[in-house]
Amino acid sequence: MKQVTNTILASSLFIALSAMSSQALAGKPGFEKCAGIVTAGMNDCGTSKHKCSGMAKTDSDPEEWIYVPAGTCEKIVGATLKQAATPVEEAPAKEE
Repeated sequence: MKQVTNTILASSLFIALSAMSSQALAGKPGFEKCAGIVTAGMNDCGTSKHKCSGMAKTDSDPEEWIYVPAGTCEKIVGATLKQAATPVEEAPAKEE
């Protein structure tokens, strides 16, 4: 019985983490990931060097990124677009 409970708990944890990681990859609607412009400690997510936001060790690390409004990254010198913005869903029109 204990093994069944552990299996159920492990499966539940895996499903929850999978859902969270797919949401993180989707990005914020209307924003894009912009790398190479982050101030130390101000990054938005993990990289191959660490797993959490706010853990960038140096300024302008080419691997560290932050979310910026769509179209902003290409205007910043030294910035690299890591992921284009996801479209913002429009609210349905009101019927009158």
